[in-house]
Amino acid sequence: MTTERVGPPLIADEREMLRSYLDYHRATLALKCDDLSDEQLRSKSMPPSTLSLMALVRHMAEVERHWFRRVVGGEDLPMVWSATLWDFQTAYDATGATRAEAFGAWEAEVEHARRIERAADSLDLTAYNARWEADVSLRMVMLHLIHEYARHNGHADFLREAVDGTVGA
Repeated sequence: MTTERVGPPLIADEREMLRSYLDYHRATLALKCDDLSDEQLRSKSMPPSTLSLMALVRHMAEVERHWFRRVVGGEDLPMVWSATLWDFQTAYDATGATRAEAFGAWEAEVEHARRIERAADSLDLTAYNARWEADVSLRMVMLHLIHEYARHNGHADFLREAVDGTVGA
């Protein structure tokens, strides 16, 4: 599988720029996982860490669900990988996980996120984040997700290089 990744535009309005950067970072994570087996995707960085490419995909499914469906969308949903509310760490244990399972959940959450963002009238839309006990704007959510992906894509660079020597992108 070869992931298509389109660079963000150099000139666009704020919303299109945020959408483009978020999609660029989503595609970057997928690109880092291209052409790897389940075993390679589960390859851990170094003991005792459970960090792996598969773990990052699972974690980002949780993050997408939390911010877009639970916060912005107001849906009362459990975590994807844990029965404990606010447990973003369970996703990092990818023992026995498969590409189909992890990417299926992540891709579904990304599609929900895109639908929710497109339906919002404005980046100024606010929603209550129970974890922070504060209102947040859709703009802040999108910026937060861009930051979260960018940070984890740095981890993905090193993880991919350790798996098969692939660097760049």
